[in-house]
Amino acid sequence: MTKDSRRGRARGGGSGRGDGGGRRGARAGGGTTDSTAAADTTGAPGSGVREFEIVREFEVGSPPQQVWDAFATVTGTSGWLWPMEYEPRVGGAAPHGAVVTAWDPPRRLTVRSDGPAVLFAERSTNHLEHLIEPRDGGRRSWVRHAHSGIFTQDWGNQYDAADKHTDFYLHTLREYLTYFAGRPVTYTHLDAPAATTAHDAFTRLALELGLPTDASEGARFRLSAAGADLDAVLDFRTPYFIGLRTDDALYRFFGRNHFGRRIGVSVHDFAAGADAKSAEPAWRDWLTRLYG
Repeated sequence: MTKDSRRGRARGGGSGRGDGGGRRGARAGGGTTDSTAAADTTGAPGSGVREFEIVREFEVGSPPQQVWDAFATVTGTSGWLWPMEYEPRVGGAAPHGAVVTAWDPPRRLTVRSDGPAVLFAERSTNHLEHLIEPRDGGRRSWVRHAHSGIFTQDWGNQYDAADKHTDFYLHTLREYLTYFAGRPVTYTHLDAPAATTAHDAFTRLALELGLPTDASEGARFRLSAAGADLDAVLDFRTPYFIGLRTDDALYRFFGRNHFGRRIGVSVHDFAAGADAKSAEPAWRDWLTRLYG
């Protein structure tokens, strides 16, 4: 069981500071503490430069070293996010052109990048902090994830996307720590065709997977996708994301059409002999048949 709290806020950039009303607390598989402030996206006409901060705190049933490995090693990050490699020292190279600003295993990792973002042109400054503290004699961990920086355009949409993606990614982290931590993994990711920016594209994907509209998290289904039959648990579902877990893999579906982008699919495959070279074309064919 995990405990989870969340906080997000806008901090004044070109349009001044604004904090709105509360929103529902994060999903956690356990109790939640609601500490989220919704962002006020109003401001001066034409203003798009504003700071943001997204914070999540939660407990996991994993020791600190295992959590650290999930954040700081290629095998760990591939198991729930995507492959990332860090030069293990302050000032060392970090993914996407960032620099390590704190390296204190297994307690604290921070990275920072300034200037145009490698991944997203609408971000300039980008700062990530992972703080880990032992609980229950080191058998469990308390985790604080903080993401802050500056969006330089389309602030409201970018903040909403980052806020919602944070919950899905950290949920996937907890799934990884609970079921697959430390296992070798093959990671596959692809973006769907351009047609998936349509407003109903993610609904079509759920129907194609065979998920009932009223399917609840924790339910088990027999599904067919990308030429494979999946005996899967629905571990996450919102209008924006779908998470499926099998005995050997985590399947993540991203409804990024809600944010003006293409739908994405990621597979974290822990099965012996998993092959990304065959998985990627199989999923691409499945998506192409679905969306044309």
